[in-house]
Amino acid sequence: MTIIRMLPWADWLALVCFIALWTGYAWFARVWGAKKGSLIHTTNRYRGYWMRQAAMRDPRMLDGLITQTLSNTPAFFSSTSILVIGGLFALLGTTDKAAELMSEIPFAQTTTLVVFEFKVLVLVGIFVYAFFRFSWCMRQYTFVALVIGAMPPPQDFSSGKFDQRQYAERAAAMVGAAAETFNDGLRAYYFSFAAIAWFFSPLAMVMATGLVAAILYTREFRSEVLKILRDDGSAPP
Repeated sequence: MTIIRMLPWADWLALVCFIALWTGYAWFARVWGAKKGSLIHTTNRYRGYWMRQAAMRDPRMLDGLITQTLSNTPAFFSSTSILVIGGLFALLGTTDKAAELMSEIPFAQTTTLVVFEFKVLVLVGIFVYAFFRFSWCMRQYTFVALVIGAMPPPQDFSSGKFDQRQYAERAAAMVGAAAETFNDGLRAYYFSFAAIAWFFSPLAMVMATGLVAAILYTREFRSEVLKILRDDGSAPP
């Protein structure tokens, strides 16, 4: 209850705007991206191509190697999240010195130690969420390897004993789910930079959150990479 009384209304408003923009953009990217073809939905098409090729390959050592390579990135970010969380908890032990340092920065808002510690805990919550998303992504890639390993030989598909399209679509959906989970964790890293601006002022946090959302929108819907990936040379469906 102490933090509720001590945190100014401007900070509460900034925190609400931060959460609303984060969750709102995540919903927008998922829904609007499915309609207009965001970066994640466009690359899902390539994941489908990959799994159709994997179903025709024998042996599938290359696909296992690709899966292992893809899982290395969330493993790195998962480990990094733990280090960041440890660093933030270490900061909680020296909040008096950190708050004094922030007060000497021009344009930074002076706050009490309780409010400063609350802002650090918000950052901890963001990286805890990121850790869970990255660690879940790692597990999903193990399931991808399991699905690929369970695929029957190509001759069984050719003979009609098994449905090649069904196996390929299941594997592609599994890879797409892992990529979506990784995207959630990476998005948390982006918004953590906006949360850092909260230590300067509530207005800085709101402006930084809007800037992060704009950057994410540009990269997911207006990037040059997306234009290149959309033109894959395939015939229209």
